[in-house]
Amino acid sequence: MFAGIDGCWRRSLGVTLAALSPMPEVRPVISPYVRRRRLATELLRLREDHGYSADKLAKAIGVARQRISRVENGHVRPDLDEIMRILDVLNVGQKRWDQIMTIAREAQERGWWEKFADEMGPRQALYANLEAGARTINEYQMTFLPGLLQIPAFTEARARADRAAYTEHFDPARALEARAARQRLLERPGGPTYEVIIDELAVRRFAAPPPVVAAQLRHLVEVGKNRKKVTIRVLPLVAPIFGHAVPRSAFFTYRYPDPGDPVVVAVDTVTSDLVLTNSVDVGRYLTLYERLQEAALTPPDSLDFLAAVAQELPHETEKEP
Repeated sequence: MFAGIDGCWRRSLGVTLAALSPMPEVRPVISPYVRRRRLATELLRLREDHGYSADKLAKAIGVARQRISRVENGHVRPDLDEIMRILDVLNVGQKRWDQIMTIAREAQERGWWEKFADEMGPRQALYANLEAGARTINEYQMTFLPGLLQIPAFTEARARADRAAYTEHFDPARALEARAARQRLLERPGGPTYEVIIDELAVRRFAAPPPVVAAQLRHLVEVGKNRKKVTIRVLPLVAPIFGHAVPRSAFFTYRYPDPGDPVVVAVDTVTSDLVLTNSVDVGRYLTLYERLQEAALTPPDSLDFLAAVAQELPHETEKEP
């Protein structure tokens, strides 16, 4: 279906995917970012329960106070020896000791995305991290068609349009390969359920050439019909939203199997991504998502809408000069 379009984007890349060093097969891991946030919460709670100040604990295990602060903020990869010393000083029981050390080891993980972060783009690397091990991913997309369901031609068109936002090490071919690795997460047995609410604005305002958009919309319809764990909804521009809760940006929510892990919200902005784990902040986005979900079309009506828009668009790429 997309042979002509795929041929165009492949010819447009300065390096073929075959020329790249192979990206490793994605293996199941739990988001190291999320586990660092979980470890931070557990250690802070333990320290306070035992009546230790950060200064007192730092002196007891022989590190600078700033090191304790960074670990409790989830800003650094943990040192397992330091974590064991903390648990010993606080006289933590064996069951709790085993639980926290497991979290610490998982927080130390280096996902496949870290090696290729500069080439694939740091923002895509962040989302690959958050997606790892997620049980449920919900997304509201305001201006772009969803990355986890993008065809290569659409991803390549966006990489061209956003080129100024990337570092000199960014490689469009690597970005495409990384996107494909992220998408395989949804197809893996035991992978997350995924729901996306696409604002009609993202469908009507083309973020790629019309033939590419048409191919992308047809792909969304196919995925929505054939993938049981993927749900696609469209939010019409005229849809009334309860409380007139107009969203200001795209955002994503992530839930993980371990109930002790935080629910995470990532907010997409022009220059960076804001990652939230505070329950109050997260709760506001969860409520907003529910309201958008209620206002959106049903999944069958959404797929019919996308198919109708695709039908209106040209299906052939422009001829190359």
